[in-house]
Amino acid sequence: MVEVYFHDEKDTLDNFTEAHNSGEPVSFAQLEELGVIYRYITSQDDLDSLAKERDYKNRDVVNLNLAAFNNDLDAYNAKMQQFYKEHYHEDEEIRYIVDGEGYFDVRDKNERWIRAKLTKFDLLILPAGIYHRFTLTDDLKQVTAVRLFKDEPKWEAINRDTGRETFAREEYAKSIAV
Repeated sequence: MVEVYFHDEKDTLDNFTEAHNSGEPVSFAQLEELGVIYRYITSQDDLDSLAKERDYKNRDVVNLNLAAFNNDLDAYNAKMQQFYKEHYHEDEEIRYIVDGEGYFDVRDKNERWIRAKLTKFDLLILPAGIYHRFTLTDDLKQVTAVRLFKDEPKWEAINRDTGRETFAREEYAKSIAV
């Protein structure tokens, strides 16, 4: 089951797949204050029910591991660094872990990273506009996830360092203003 805690903020380009557990846990209520929803789903029927409830019409499956990149370590590392770069999307990001494990980091209201370690049967919904990043765990370096979409599958990351603020980001920032 999911582990959620504040990140220790000691990551580098060489160690971002490590746990970085500060020892300070984060509750599901704290995640919900940020608009982040966690579910533990063990059946296809329950996944389909959630998809219907939230009006997700499309889905695909993504496999992240070295084999998915034809064992090209440079291509694999480049993709992992891309996912770990702080960004947001204009749509919700929904990931359901089918196999393996990975870390999703989200920013809280005070700009601290919260890390969620997701494993099989964990589902995370990130609201449109939330800054986040993703990496595989140091132990497995593999994940298979179902991605759910309201419309046609798309994945446009808007990196924080671009300074681009879309309507989705502005609305999200207003929704969590302290």
